[in-house]
Amino acid sequence: MTTENHQHLEAIQDIRNMMRKSTRFLSLSGLSGVFAGVYALAGAFLAQRYISDIQSSYRKDVLLQRHTFSVDRGGFYTYMISIAAGVLFLSVVTAYYFSNRKARREGHSLFDHAALRVLINLGIPLAAGGAFCTALLFHGSIAYIAPVMLLFYGMALLNASKYTYDDIRYLGICQMILGIICAFDLGNGLLYWAIGFGLLHIVYGASMWFKYERKDQA
Repeated sequence: MTTENHQHLEAIQDIRNMMRKSTRFLSLSGLSGVFAGVYALAGAFLAQRYISDIQSSYRKDVLLQRHTFSVDRGGFYTYMISIAAGVLFLSVVTAYYFSNRKARREGHSLFDHAALRVLINLGIPLAAGGAFCTALLFHGSIAYIAPVMLLFYGMALLNASKYTYDDIRYLGICQMILGIICAFDLGNGLLYWAIGFGLLHIVYGASMWFKYERKDQA
């Protein structure tokens, strides 16, 4: 009787796993999160270096009592947008590579019905956030861009988490909390951006890899 009960429990567990795989996107690789975090930290470093050069030029003009200093806003915006676009591009390509590799290793397609639902639920808040950030940039309110990016990204993760790993929900909540804190400390927006898109992604990605993928590659 005990053996039969054990077999029934195993059968029920197998059914639950099959249902879970059919309704949730489980090919997301933790390594893609780690690399996305590294890209974000590199982008933040380049942005901070550019800002430091501008500040250094300003201080030099002040010391020399010159009044020729001016900031090329167009060049500044272009440089910052280029960095953000580069980080996004590399993150998407890396996520595709590692997730596709994981899907092939597990013997199923990367782009299934569950993946489509994740993309839709992730994409809608991200598109809204991108449009809002564009409006802020248009009006010159660049100080608010970092907290808005963190808030909308967190909402996007929270919205998509019901169709993938539950761990995504906690990352989304952390991003939203960080965005709210950043909104009250606008002068350190780049720092919070680096923490949210950099450090949190690395911690999340590493924990996901150890939790779900390490045993499969051992």
